[in-house]
Amino acid sequence: MKVLLINGSPKAKGCTYTALCEVAKELEKENIETEIFHVGSKPIRGCMACGGCYKSGTGKCAFDDDTVNIALEKGKEVDGFIFGSPVHYAGASGHITSFLDRFFYAGDGFQYKPGAAIVSCRRGGSTAAFDQLNKYFTIANMPVVSSQYWNMVHGNTPEEVKQDLEGMQTMRTLGKNMAWLLKCIEAGRHAGIELPEQEPRVATNFIR
Repeated sequence: MKVLLINGSPKAKGCTYTALCEVAKELEKENIETEIFHVGSKPIRGCMACGGCYKSGTGKCAFDDDTVNIALEKGKEVDGFIFGSPVHYAGASGHITSFLDRFFYAGDGFQYKPGAAIVSCRRGGSTAAFDQLNKYFTIANMPVVSSQYWNMVHGNTPEEVKQDLEGMQTMRTLGKNMAWLLKCIEAGRHAGIELPEQEPRVATNFIR
């Protein structure tokens, strides 16, 4: 089993990375393979709703000039996801927002794979950013993994994040809970429990 942890901060090894590493350590203790994927510091364009991903039938975004399609390929091979973001103006970073809009719009292999979000902030805005990220899972049939507190750490540097003892414990608990759920899903699969049967999709536009 493997979990892909996506670092949505422009900084490759900053506060968000520090929190993700704490989650990854716990997953590895539970014999869950991990990979931390950095979205990068170069611009990531937003979704244009062009429909190119559907027309191609490839499960890839039509734009191939950043890290989105690389992550989509990796996502096909993993069992769970954790997305991390710093807090920018009480919301998720522009990088991870543009990334996830296209990642979820183009991707089609995330149903029933557990997902979780973590956020790092200097002081405030963490719950708003956390709520924003969780909405991606709840529109994609993904079980949401929780922890003992909202998944957040506080600090302005990696060293300060490590001093947030409750935040770091929350990250470790998240890792344990993700591992537990993945193992439960695997046990259910071996017991012959099938995934829920999906109805044909209904889309309602509120036009009178």
